[in-house]
Amino acid sequence: MSADSVTTALRDMILTGSLGIGVQLRQEALAKRFGVSRIPVREALKRLQAEGLVQHTPHQGSIVASQSIPELLETLDIRIGLETRALKLAIPLMKASDHKAAREIMARYDASDSPLEWTELNLEFHLCLYRPCGRPRLLKMIEEIVRGIGIHLRAQQSYKAGRKSPQSEHREILKACVARDVPLAIELLEKHIEHTQSALQDD
Repeated sequence: MSADSVTTALRDMILTGSLGIGVQLRQEALAKRFGVSRIPVREALKRLQAEGLVQHTPHQGSIVASQSIPELLETLDIRIGLETRALKLAIPLMKASDHKAAREIMARYDASDSPLEWTELNLEFHLCLYRPCGRPRLLKMIEEIVRGIGIHLRAQQSYKAGRKSPQSEHREILKACVARDVPLAIELLEKHIEHTQSALQDD
């Protein structure tokens, strides 16, 4: 099992909640569990630390990361900055095939009853819109931030909102992208992320 496979397996366990927030991640135990040496485990923990899913503490070693409400609000501000830039660069370069791919993701979102799957499809939808910008490092930063914050949002937010509200906002954003209306698309995207901030503050 490579460092990539260990990273993917650990990330899934954290995102699904089978490794809860604050759980200690001992290298020796994980190496045994995955049947590998400590080296790929160490590398995986480093990568997940960069994604914000794992944090290193002097006394406990690596643990599943936790974030306070103020930290989450600030992370969402960073998302607004990165994602509005990516969308602004992407819209003039979008093709009909990009719009079609985004619609297909929304259809899968509508058909799903799994909150965990909504999280994945939400990220997939946003990245589908940003990918034409052709900035791989920017896209990677966005993906890492969204993945890193997902578990904390699920821990802090009730899922009463479900999927209707985000989906209607997704439709409006896509409509603005199809119309190549950059200012409107950016305004809608900013509001879309700000709604998550408001939900956190209301909870």
